[in-house]
Amino acid sequence: MPSVRFVRVAALLLASALAPSGATPALAHPLAFTEVTLTLRDDGAFEADLIYDLDALALGVPLNTDDAELAAVLERLPPDEFAARVAGLRELFERRVRVRFDGEPTPFEVSFPDYGTPRATDAEIPTVLGLTARLTGRVPEGASTVGFFASRAFGEVHLTIVDAGRAVEIRSLLEPGARSEPLELTGPIAPPGRLEVATRYAWLGFVHIVPEGTDHILFVLGLFLLSARLRPLVWQVTAFTVAHAATLTVAALGVVSLAPRVVEPLIALSIAYVAVENVLTDRLTRWRPVVVFGFGLLHGLGFAGVLGELGLPEGERLLALVTFNAGIELGQLAVLAAAAGSFGWFRSKPWYRGWLAVPASAVIGLIGVAWAIERAFTP
Repeated sequence: MPSVRFVRVAALLLASALAPSGATPALAHPLAFTEVTLTLRDDGAFEADLIYDLDALALGVPLNTDDAELAAVLERLPPDEFAARVAGLRELFERRVRVRFDGEPTPFEVSFPDYGTPRATDAEIPTVLGLTARLTGRVPEGASTVGFFASRAFGEVHLTIVDAGRAVEIRSLLEPGARSEPLELTGPIAPPGRLEVATRYAWLGFVHIVPEGTDHILFVLGLFLLSARLRPLVWQVTAFTVAHAATLTVAALGVVSLAPRVVEPLIALSIAYVAVENVLTDRLTRWRPVVVFGFGLLHGLGFAGVLGELGLPEGERLLALVTFNAGIELGQLAVLAAAAGSFGWFRSKPWYRGWLAVPASAVIGLIGVAWAIERAFTP
């Protein structure tokens, strides 16, 4: 029947549509943010260092393009074309980045200090221009506030503002295309309120699942696809939630740690295992919740790696940890709600398993195996 044929095609495309286009990063957990350090110097100058894949940006290609390939392309360019690419890159930063004092953009010069130095030429990851774009300018006389903006092209921004004169360092996380809150350049610095901390970390937890946690999305979908009955799903999700919340908490507090080179391939294998078991059985086996619990421990270590990069605010570490966990749970519920809304009403059909659950699980399993191999052998 046409409707069933459509469902089978949709199932085959479901998991592959969720996978990022092009090459998949070796480590899928770190948020795709741009690291920015804006320093206000004692001599009245400012300096903003943006850490980004400059080779990809200069060539106008996706960030997940092979780094060695990018470096080779840039090295083969004729000198005049290479100079034009660098000039275009400078212009791009001038157009898409703003350093504002008292709400007004302040002009700056753009340089690439890694270019031609061992930091670029001898880097473990091949690069020509390096990873640092430096913006330098003068703080306007009498300025009372400073703020930063980068366009959506730079993704999320992990911003650190250093006021050298007052020995003040303020960190914040900006959504793509968002302005930072103006920082007062005089008077005491007020720490962020509890509501601001809770909202920020809940959102970060949520976006780490939707849309950025492709591997976690596939794992949760694997749990959803096992059986047409609700009880197996509840048991699995409960085991997974308890486990990853436990390891996220203890790892974020520094009690345990495990290298990402170990955690990430195992997370990919957990996706493959759940998917393969979906193909082999349609029932909740006695060991499945235990295995899912073990996989949840691994996923929690992955979440903790992200939280470690973001940092926990002093004085509100527990609040940030709890709300980050809550954001993750909301993200998982959103994935389950989307799956139930899209395919849930098919679960009572006799053809659900053969035409939807098995093909979709097979695709998810293949993606998990491919990720495991890539993460195991990619530096």
